[in-house]
Amino acid sequence: MSGIRVAAAGLLTTVQDLGRFHYAHFGVSASGAADPLALRAANLLVGNAENAAALEMTLVGGTFEFEAAAVIALTGSDFGSGLPLWTALEVKPGERVCCGPTSGGARGYLAVRGGLDTPVAMGSRSTHVMTGVGGRPLRAGDRLPIGTAAVRRPRHSIARPPVHSSEAVLRVTAGPQAERFAGELYTGAYVVSEESNRMGLRLRGPAIPSPPGGMLTEGVALGAVQAPPGGQPIILFVEHQTTGGYPKPANVISADFWKLGQARPRDTVSFELVALERALELLQEQEKWLYALV
Repeated sequence: MSGIRVAAAGLLTTVQDLGRFHYAHFGVSASGAADPLALRAANLLVGNAENAAALEMTLVGGTFEFEAAAVIALTGSDFGSGLPLWTALEVKPGERVCCGPTSGGARGYLAVRGGLDTPVAMGSRSTHVMTGVGGRPLRAGDRLPIGTAAVRRPRHSIARPPVHSSEAVLRVTAGPQAERFAGELYTGAYVVSEESNRMGLRLRGPAIPSPPGGMLTEGVALGAVQAPPGGQPIILFVEHQTTGGYPKPANVISADFWKLGQARPRDTVSFELVALERALELLQEQEKWLYALV
């Protein structure tokens, strides 16, 4: 079985698919790709099922050598590889794909036709960095076997790929405790803190007054906007805890999850409240764009 050799791992490069589900009651969040839209597109471009395992690079990419000819796709942020993004590409035996610092956004994806045939843990090949479930971040010298799970022909073009903005607008629906807030979340922009990670995006900006009264710990979801006592919001990310006791004025809509994955430290975000019906319309539009690749 041919594979990919890691010559340089970059800052934080991991194997990711769309995550592991049905384990939240054990305290294990889904993890998976931080920008699921870019991962899904990369897989569809090379002819994989959208949930195939691929490489996720964060802020600084790695260098990868291919043992045999392969078809790959690079999506998400531009890591300066010199190769075109959002299209299927052929690489030769022994060829290296060299990625450096991203020029915008936070994460890029490298999918290979056939998918990465790494071990499955709890139904997924994704790396849960905080717990070590599914493995660890890559290191120089690692070898990743390439599978044979392609399901269709590659696609060599994509229309209107998403464009990251360093001043993103995150559309949200009302959270379960929205009635306890007076709309403070929507009055200004927030800066993404350097303390952010795959567990949560910590924001700095206009403080949200903590509402009076306590609340019981309850289940929390990806994209939930928490308001801790200090008043600085936290957006729960792909490796979020599965329960929490902070009130939640809002939740980022599914169609904007990719923006969370591309938010980098010192970017700014602001929030726009939308109705649930509009959130569903936006998700349908995104899925229609994505499945034009099938």
